[in-house]
Amino acid sequence: MALTLEQFELANQRARALQSAYPVAVSVHYDRRIARIVIALASGLELALSPKLIQGLEIGRPADFANVEISPSGFGIHFPHLDADIYLPALIDGFLGTRKWLAAQNGKLGGIKSSDAKKNAARENGKLGGRPKKIKPLLAA
Repeated sequence: MALTLEQFELANQRARALQSAYPVAVSVHYDRRIARIVIALASGLELALSPKLIQGLEIGRPADFANVEISPSGFGIHFPHLDADIYLPALIDGFLGTRKWLAAQNGKLGGIKSSDAKKNAARENGKLGGRPKKIKPLLAA
């Protein structure tokens, strides 16, 4: 597929719009003292993030956050030891991972929450005999 001059100009327009809407990263480092990745933005704002909350970084150790690279655009942050990336505009918008990954994280949180409604529902379900047993289909001979 050949890139036309019109497509090239449209891509440049989108890039300029993105640059005016979001600040770029100027430096990134891991602060062991607070166990956070610290991203300094061109606007003067600093973001301190727990790697445990970001998809792809949750499995990392402090040594894995060394030699972090910022993309030429300033919107991408790459962690070579983990082969993981952060897209800064998405991070600023509050997306720390894919929908599937975020849903799994939220499901874990929902499962550990306790409430009177959950307790009462568990009691009522217990009176009914609990969860029904799975019936295995018979194999045809």
